Amino acid sequence: MTADESRSDNPLEGVIRGDVPHSARIYNFWLGGKDHYEIDRIVGEQVIEAEPDFVDQMRNNRAFLGRAVEYMVHECGIRQFLDIGTGLPTADNTHEVAQRAVPECRIVYVDNDPIVLAHARALLTSSPEGVTDYIDADMHDPDKIFAAAAETLDFGEPVGVIMLGVFNHIGDDAEAKALIDKVMDGVVAGSLLAVSVNTNVIKPENMDRAAAAYNEAFGNPPIHLYTPERLAALFDGLEPVDPGVVSVARWRPRLAPAGGELPETDLYVGVARKP
Repeated sequence: MTADESRSDNPLEGVIRGDVPHSARIYNFWLGGKDHYEIDRIVGEQVIEAEPDFVDQMRNNRAFLGRAVEYMVHECGIRQFLDIGTGLPTADNTHEVAQRAVPECRIVYVDNDPIVLAHARALLTSSPEGVTDYIDADMHDPDKIFAAAAETLDFGEPVGVIMLGVFNHIGDDAEAKALIDKVMDGVVAGSLLAVSVNTNVIKPENMDRAAAAYNEAFGNPPIHLYTPERLAALFDGLEPVDPGVVSVARWRPRLAPAGGELPETDLYVGVARKP
């Protein structure tokens, strides 16, 4: 540790601890990243032991992010994105996918985790033509998010809103729906929303054990598993994009499987448009 890092005004002092599991670092472990500690691997492996397909779910979630952003850019003309609940940077982050397609895209990342924000500011650099910014805000405070994001995004034009994996940390459906309504009230018609949630409908016993293992070891905030029907209800008032709410691999796959459907896993996703 350097002298600067040990100063009492270090914003991450007491925050980055290697002896306490951390949700963003656990997710980083599942994605094959390097920004995690042994305690994060231990918790991540306990979840995998309960549901061996969990890593595939998380990596499919990342692939869905890429497909959803590409869809919004290429087929809907979206040029600006609001990514709420960013998580630690890995490969093919929102701005990388968007700016690879159209370098002028503007992206704002939102998280209230100082570890995530420190990594984001260090690693998530924009293309010269576009803009990438980061907001320290809680997803439950859309007013603060929109006030800060307005410095980068033009809310008079459609926005692609990304909220992947965040609703598993909200157990109350009414609270989750109210949050989506408030976020989508802040964007104009033609804006799109992408959501993903972990479910317990394909392998319920495994997923229930996986959630219990995570919550017992960490659980702050705890994971609440969804059903596809509950996810679909979050899109009420919006126009679902074909194919609707489906298991992650079945949402607009780049390559159709030969001789059959893609398998279902306990990660369901959907994209919807504000009319």
